[in-house]
Amino acid sequence: MAGRLKQWCRWLVVRPLIRGMLGMAVAHAERLPSAGPAILVANHNSHFDTLALLALFPRRMLAALRPVCARDYFQASRPRAWVARRFFGAIPLDRACRPGGGDPLAACSAALKAGEILILFPEGTRGAPGALGELKPGVAHLVQRHPEVPVVPVMLGGLERVLPKRACVPLPLLCTAEIGMPRRWNGDRRSFMAELRAAMLPRNLGSAALARY
Repeated sequence: MAGRLKQWCRWLVVRPLIRGMLGMAVAHAERLPSAGPAILVANHNSHFDTLALLALFPRRMLAALRPVCARDYFQASRPRAWVARRFFGAIPLDRACRPGGGDPLAACSAALKAGEILILFPEGTRGAPGALGELKPGVAHLVQRHPEVPVVPVMLGGLERVLPKRACVPLPLLCTAEIGMPRRWNGDRRSFMAELRAAMLPRNLGSAALARY
């Protein structure tokens, strides 16, 4: 029942909201994974970022999408934690290692083994509008465990104006998503993160015309 609730929420609420009220223009949609396992990484400026990424995929793939959320933020209140778990199937992740906390990437690793698609924001928190902050190395640790899994970079645009940090009311503005070429584990964490960051910058994502979704 929980899985069906999650799928109907994404299909009847998320997609109409993003594609109807806001509108999405996408470049290189063909680069999105057509099946899991895979990891989608994106810049993070708005609470609508996750909704926008979910809206990029067809209905048949909705059950496989697993957003990764910050445990300390989404589990700070019971209603927020319930929505994240029930409606979005989110995987809570500790942003800081805790002594005796076990393997922080265990749930993400299990999801990839199950053939699911993770949605990650490697900046770790919402950053400055229009700027890509420092990327946390957790994604490199995860990909090192699963070197066969492709990592697809996405640069979202406009969502920082729709619902910026500390705002409560969304504005109906057109948003964009530029999909980069899938990246593969190259054997070195530092260079992998450098390549991933470069791939997430708009100037490196290609100049194809945006297609309205």
